[in-house]
Amino acid sequence: MKFNKFLLFMIMAAFAVVLAACGTDADEKDGDKTNTSSSGETTAPAEDAEVKDLEGSVVIDGSGTVYPLMARLAEEYMISEQENVSVEVSRAGTSAGFKKFLVENGTDFNDASRNIKDEEAAAAKDLGIEVKELKVALDGLTFVINKDNDWATEMTPEELISIFLADSTVEKWSDINPEWPDEKINAMGPNENHGTYEFFYEKILDKQDMDSTVNLQQEYSTLVNLVSEDKNGIAFFGFGYYVNNQDKLQAVSVDFGNGPVAPALDTISEDGAYADFTRPVFTYLNVNHAKEKPQVKDFAIYVMNNINKFAGETGFAPIPESEVQENVSFLEGL
Repeated sequence: MKFNKFLLFMIMAAFAVVLAACGTDADEKDGDKTNTSSSGETTAPAEDAEVKDLEGSVVIDGSGTVYPLMARLAEEYMISEQENVSVEVSRAGTSAGFKKFLVENGTDFNDASRNIKDEEAAAAKDLGIEVKELKVALDGLTFVINKDNDWATEMTPEELISIFLADSTVEKWSDINPEWPDEKINAMGPNENHGTYEFFYEKILDKQDMDSTVNLQQEYSTLVNLVSEDKNGIAFFGFGYYVNNQDKLQAVSVDFGNGPVAPALDTISEDGAYADFTRPVFTYLNVNHAKEKPQVKDFAIYVMNNINKFAGETGFAPIPESEVQENVSFLEGL
């Protein structure tokens, strides 16, 4: 009797060993599919966790024009995508931003309201920094005037340019139109740190000298306040800053030859009614950083996949979807 019990015990023990071995094999085969926590709950595999749960920082500087768009994307990314990644967005201006970008251990992105210059590209090459230009939106250069200005609401490009040129004879509103007030025009704009200044000087003024009396400012908010308080003030900057301050300012409609056109999301395009004052805006990526830091690459992909979603609400016209997908494919291949 005792022998039979012992034999039965041995058979059951051997059977348990076989079952355990089978379970181990199954676990090894399925090990890359699921993990089990100490509480018995099934969790995602380690590889997926590494992709989904990023941490660290992403540092962005540059264009004040592009700032509202990039800041909005950064906010949404940190809330809905990667809560452990800190995305820091500053607005030193395009040119000042490139100086922070094109140095050893510089910023990860530089927002720009103009293309990178040849000397900046050469500096990147000398430093061994691979740079990728990412076109993010279209902006309309907008001229704004005081809410009480009821005479200069429509002008031609030539009239607008004459206000800012050094060799122009225009000093008063009446110099443009004798029916307008005999009051001095107070012209303003962003300073040399900004790509908007460079776009205006190079493309709109055709590199002609700007009048030394033009009040150039670092902060766009300062320009908004100055014009809103000056009936004879006029300034230029990106459409987004006008959109966000329509309660304080009004935009000048521009007659390019076929009647006055107001800057708007449906007129700002590279081949539309406001094309002459339309420009692309960019962010430039340090590709080296994207390859070294997963959070930088992930944020770059997020930006391109969501750029058209947030462009309109921050005062930009969207770019073609084909250009978006081309950049996404490049980034995913890093």
